[in-house]
Amino acid sequence: MFVAKSINAEHKDLIHDVSFDFYGKRMATCSSDQSVKIWDMGENGEWVCTSSWKTHCGPVWKVTWAHPNFGQIIATCSFDRAAAVWEETVSDSGHAIHSAWIRRTNLVDSRTSVMDVKFAPKQQGLQLATCSADGVVRIYEAPDVMNLNQWSLQYEINCKVSCSCISWNPSPSRLHSPLIAVGSDDPSSSSGGKVFIYEFSNNTRKWTRVETLVTVTEPVHDIAFAPNLGRSYHLLGIATKDVKIIALKPNNSNTYNLHRQDSAQNQSSLSTFEVRQAGQFDDHGSTVWRVSWNMTGTILASSGDDGCVRLWKANYLDIWKCISTLRGEGVVNIPEVASVGTTSQQIGGTTTGQTTARYFKLAPTTHPSHVPWH
Repeated sequence: MFVAKSINAEHKDLIHDVSFDFYGKRMATCSSDQSVKIWDMGENGEWVCTSSWKTHCGPVWKVTWAHPNFGQIIATCSFDRAAAVWEETVSDSGHAIHSAWIRRTNLVDSRTSVMDVKFAPKQQGLQLATCSADGVVRIYEAPDVMNLNQWSLQYEINCKVSCSCISWNPSPSRLHSPLIAVGSDDPSSSSGGKVFIYEFSNNTRKWTRVETLVTVTEPVHDIAFAPNLGRSYHLLGIATKDVKIIALKPNNSNTYNLHRQDSAQNQSSLSTFEVRQAGQFDDHGSTVWRVSWNMTGTILASSGDDGCVRLWKANYLDIWKCISTLRGEGVVNIPEVASVGTTSQQIGGTTTGQTTARYFKLAPTTHPSHVPWH
């Protein structure tokens, strides 16, 4: 059962991103009004805005939370070519407890708009990845988690094409090397695949492109690795003109051969993947803008221009299908029609879920390319 709650966010312009913290008890929103708002869930289940402040000199595209092991920290990125890290400080005046968000650093290495920002999984320390319209992914690290004023640029990855979104592989297994997926919104069809997979080698201390998903040729608006709790392969959700789910299985035999052939060149940790399209769905009938996984990596949520959030889940045969449709404007029955052509029927699945519910509608929109649904 889904419970719908409407929030008057009071942003003065389009809301671009909504992000929940690790426990789902705090929420951050960012907008073209250059501000970020922090929301806390009260004991009655209602969301209360506890902080609001101007963060950048341009539209704020993304906001993300660090793992709570490092404190209450968020990062933002903006059209003003900067990414910023903010930390919450709490003071007790004796009469009340006051909190304030302090800008700890401003990262201004990009020459163009910074499109996305993501913290690394906690096992990799306090690292932050950004991607920009100039086609460069930058990875920063705070060497001292007690001093967030100091961040150093560790790596620059030149993707040679405009970048729109990034995702870290959250797998905690030591058998899996760190991975970053990068999506591009380059409209040119001649640039080839729009999703790139980079792997980190502990031997060479470099990030190397190991896969390009050539089947994804449409502009990519969002990308997300699924949490991996024991799978031998990785799942990647992609938002383009439709929803795509890609399975990446490390090719251990190829890795072993690479160990033997290139050991002298110290490239032993590089691996290739068996790439399989686990699902492709055009049920939204429009551009898809956001994808997000649940904590166990078993359900993928997607939102699109149709004003709906759709939930996708695989059955015991590993066939993905839509299990629920959530609409923002009231509880309306939305019949699910089995996909045809190049969608779910190609992979042996059908979409039959008819559960409906409302979800957050955070701002109105007047332009077809602006989507306030999250």
